[in-house]
Amino acid sequence: MKTQQLISILKFIFWIVFISLLITVGVLVFTFGLGSIDPEKARIIYLNLDLFKLRTTDIRAFWAVGSLSITVVSLHAYIAYLAIKIATTGNLRHPFTEATAILISKISQLALGCGIISIIADRYCRRLIKKGFEADLTLGGQRFIEEGIEIDFTLSGKEFLFLAAILFFIAKVFQRGIELQTENDLTV
Repeated sequence: MKTQQLISILKFIFWIVFISLLITVGVLVFTFGLGSIDPEKARIIYLNLDLFKLRTTDIRAFWAVGSLSITVVSLHAYIAYLAIKIATTGNLRHPFTEATAILISKISQLALGCGIISIIADRYCRRLIKKGFEADLTLGGQRFIEEGIEIDFTLSGKEFLFLAAILFFIAKVFQRGIELQTENDLTV
C-alpha cells in the first residue's frame, strides 16, 4: 500500500473519530443540561451514567462530574481535530515544518492536560463512591470493584500522560529536524 493511500485512510479514520467525539460532547452537554433541569432525567445520561442519586443529593457534585466528563471528551475531540490538521497540511517531501512542530506540541500539551484532568476525575469519582454514591461513574482509566460496585473507568489519565511525553519528544525531534533542514537549505 502506498504512503499516500495510507495517509488518506488515516485522514478518513481521524474524521470519523473527530465527528463521533463531537457527537459525544453534544450529547453529554444536552443530557447533563436536562439532568440539571429535571432530576429524573439524570437517570438517562449518556454513557450509561445513572446520576439520579448524585443529582438529588449534591447538585455541585453532579455538575462537577458533568463538567469533568464534558471537558475530557472535548479535549479528545480537539486532539482528533489537530491530528486531522497534521494529516491534511503535512507534506511528505518536506515534513519538518514549523506548523507541524507547533501542532505536535499543541497535541502534547492537550494530552498532558487531558491526563491531569482524567486523574482528577478518577480521584473525585472514587471519593464520591466512598461517600456512598452508588453510581456507575466512568471517567478514569481502569475497571475495579469497590464495595460491590463495579466501575468502568474508560478514559485513563496515565495513558494520556504517557502520550504527552511521547509527543513532547517527537515535537523536539521535529524542531531539531527543522533546524537541520534550514541549515541544509542555507548551505546549498
